[in-house]
Amino acid sequence: MDPDDYFDRTRLVIVAGKGGVGKTVVAASLARLAARTGRSTLLVEVDGRYALASLFEVDEISYRDTTLRAADKESAAITARSITPDTALVEWLDDHGLKMVSKRLQKTGAIEVIATATPGIKDLLVLGKIKQLVNEAPVDLVIVDAPASGHAMTFLRAPAQLMEMAESGPIHAQAKAVLEMLNDPATCEVMLVTLPEETPVNELIDTAYQLEDDVGVQLGPVVVNGRYSEIDGLDVSLDDVRTNLSKADLADLTAAGDFRQKRSLLQAEQQARLATELPLEQLTLPYIFGSDVGADQIDELAEHLRHAVEAIELGDPS
Repeated sequence: MDPDDYFDRTRLVIVAGKGGVGKTVVAASLARLAARTGRSTLLVEVDGRYALASLFEVDEISYRDTTLRAADKESAAITARSITPDTALVEWLDDHGLKMVSKRLQKTGAIEVIATATPGIKDLLVLGKIKQLVNEAPVDLVIVDAPASGHAMTFLRAPAQLMEMAESGPIHAQAKAVLEMLNDPATCEVMLVTLPEETPVNELIDTAYQLEDDVGVQLGPVVVNGRYSEIDGLDVSLDDVRTNLSKADLADLTAAGDFRQKRSLLQAEQQARLATELPLEQLTLPYIFGSDVGADQIDELAEHLRHAVEAIELGDPS
């Protein structure tokens, strides 16, 4: 599949997955690839971790547009926003003619009381702001770095739940509009991220079916992140190899080779199981060795993502 065709499919991509699988890195890499195809992209953080700033090596990301990468001859611009329920609630009240009320609530600290009084209202406010950005932001694509899987489900279920709770009024109208956005495949798609390991794959499969059944959202390709590359010759015994290495070093090399062999087998088994239980395309990204991931690594992963998307056309799940 040509990356242009992929990005033409939808206006909003929500990237979700179990905590620790690298969904923020995937969201950043996806934004970088989109920008390289000429699409101006807005990255949205919603969980208050501010992880995107370090990936693009900027100081911070605020509620207003923050430039992560300026447009140049090879790429469109990437901007970002951090949306919290408190800021979304204040803006919602202001937009509904309650500016004086919102100021008083901020001064008295009552916003948290109001936001927690109705289950799901925080998530609806954030999703409502995302919907506004999708409709109004002067960008080609919006990518949301969603909460981790457990919260992601409550996050995306909130509109349907609040529609049932509030049978009329502004909350009902907001919930209905957001749900329509989530249910429209031409507008919204969810990209799930996993590691090639048993527990993350199990959770991704459960999340995928819940999203389809409970939310009715379109699922895009699954990203299998952090896959170790294959190395030839790992099954060769070092016992008879002539070398100047000590026995201790040979033992360490043997242990490292055993680990990579077992890891390769595990990866293959889990990706095959994922393909069997969840019939979606798989995009594979490599494991990045090193303690920090920054702009250079995001550029590298964006290229891997490009090749993975292009391979879909050939029927290759990796």
